Amino acid sequence: MKERQPGTILVKNVMHLVPCDDADREYQNVDVYARDGVIVSISPAGKETFPDVDEVIDGRHMVMYPGLVNTHHHLYQIFSRNLPQVQNMELFDWLKTLYEIWKNLDDEVVYYSSLTGIGELLKYGCTTILDHHYVFPSGAGGSQDLLGAQFAAADLLGARFYATRGSMDLSVKDGGLPPDSVVQSVDEIMRDSADLVSRYHDRSPFAMHRVALAPCSPFSVSDTLLKETAVLARDLHVRLHTHLCETKDEENYMLDRYGIRPLEYMRRLGWTGDDVWYAHGIHFNDEELQFLADTGTGVAHCPASNMKLSSGVARIPEMLKLGVKVGLAVDGAASNDGSGLLEEIRTGYLLHRLHESREAPTGYDFLKLATRGSASLLGWPEIGRLEPGSAADFFMVDSRRLEMVGVQKDFKSAPATVGYRQPADYTVAAGRVVVREGRLAGADEREIAERANHVFEKYLA
Repeated sequence: MKERQPGTILVKNVMHLVPCDDADREYQNVDVYARDGVIVSISPAGKETFPDVDEVIDGRHMVMYPGLVNTHHHLYQIFSRNLPQVQNMELFDWLKTLYEIWKNLDDEVVYYSSLTGIGELLKYGCTTILDHHYVFPSGAGGSQDLLGAQFAAADLLGARFYATRGSMDLSVKDGGLPPDSVVQSVDEIMRDSADLVSRYHDRSPFAMHRVALAPCSPFSVSDTLLKETAVLARDLHVRLHTHLCETKDEENYMLDRYGIRPLEYMRRLGWTGDDVWYAHGIHFNDEELQFLADTGTGVAHCPASNMKLSSGVARIPEMLKLGVKVGLAVDGAASNDGSGLLEEIRTGYLLHRLHESREAPTGYDFLKLATRGSASLLGWPEIGRLEPGSAADFFMVDSRRLEMVGVQKDFKSAPATVGYRQPADYTVAAGRVVVREGRLAGADEREIAERANHVFEKYLA
């Protein structure tokens, strides 16, 4: 059963608040009050009176952060993570092997894998979840059912959910990677994309449902699909997303097939601008980085996935210096193999400390990538920060934990430098408590896990 949606929520006496605001402030001993999912005030503890509050939380020992924002994921891959046969593969072979499993997706698998992944993300402080779903097997019940299953899972748990209508139209026989049973015609994809945007996309500032259009990657879609998707997205005023420059194999594929680099290919098809962001973005050259900055085209950084698949290290320090929009992402659970954005903050921080030393982003920079940076990729200024007028999305960690000893000198950097490896004590999305004392508040975790494992076994069989 869901908890009742509170009209008002008050967190009293918050010990320490890191709002990730424009001034990079920090607050001590404050009351945070929200109404209808929006923060109304952040004030010194006890200074204001708040009558008839629906939900009151004692924040005396809590450190509060903005809810994290995940900008790229494949929730269906939860049910193909940790498979021994793919653990040492790189991207192209990894994909070809797993497509033989993914071609058996149906709405039950999508629903329970989404419940599992969204629940895991919420427990570790993520309140806005974007998913890139691009596998629509023939006979799976229709693509509306698959994205509808994802929205149903997000609604049950209380997450802010940004779905993407992904797509593929090049199968193996056309020179692509996926099997015939998971590709669709351009006309079918366009019709369904328009229908899904009409049904689910909410343009209001504090929406719980949004939709973007997201063909899979240049090696699984045609130029016709990419061009028509870009035109449709701009007609419908929705954003565009895809994988790009993830591996050298992709770069070589594009050079061999089209004679140009991946970014130039996308530029010619209308796939650059401030309404576009790419997942991974590892193999850009100097001129391409400057082009991304000049056009406002963004990058979702996926450090753990990039490491697991031996794809490379994205040039994040240079991107940030040039002003490229960068957010953080978990990426597909089968290439990670988890769904925790807090872990991604620390992984990314350590990766770039190793690779770039003093040029690496700071721990606080990585927190901001997972909040402010990610929100900018999604074109959503109301999330990713805590201030009056922003969404009441946040998570809190109890400072009395053994793991928090010695952390208090720099709470801004702690998620990256020390890392929070246990679930948040509280996660609040749109003013609703969705994680309480480290457990999902709106659903029975054990029941979800039991059912999900049953569906998982049936799916793999």
